[in-house]
Amino acid sequence: MPLSEDTGREFRNALSTFATGVTVVTTRAPDGTPHGLTVNSFAAVSLEPRLILWSQSVRAATADVFGLATFFAVNVLGLDQLDLARRFGRQSPDKFTGLGVRYGLGGAPLLTGAVATFECSASTRYPGGDHVIHVGLVEHFAHTAGRPLLFAGGRYQRGHDLELRPDPDADLAAAWDGLS
Repeated sequence: MPLSEDTGREFRNALSTFATGVTVVTTRAPDGTPHGLTVNSFAAVSLEPRLILWSQSVRAATADVFGLATFFAVNVLGLDQLDLARRFGRQSPDKFTGLGVRYGLGGAPLLTGAVATFECSASTRYPGGDHVIHVGLVEHFAHTAGRPLLFAGGRYQRGHDLELRPDPDADLAAAWDGLS
């Protein structure tokens, strides 16, 4: 396929063909105020040590708060948490009003019902064009059997199971073996 003039929108359209999970990344400001935002740029970096990353626009209202944070939490949203994805994707003075939360390392809010949580100490931050790449050392994590909310094609989606082999654990083992 030939390369075309990039309008910016076309690049975003091409990126949107890759489905991602939906997370809410949270932290607590030095004054004790909780902060959070919806993020789909979450990825594993390393198994040993346990490192993850996520990226944030340098223009985000919470860029300074997360830039100074020593701890943050990544809350992986489940299929039934579309309302949280939308809530934390908007500008709002208090996104936490009426929510069930408990507090993890450094006071980072952990959202009730998340299918996974990763409590991290901030490890490194890298400039990445119009974004900052936050790398966290996973200090504690938890997960449930729930199904994650997905994002692709510019919208929230549900994943569908594909039965490629009778033993889904064999697929996982083969995939991990292929990475080493």
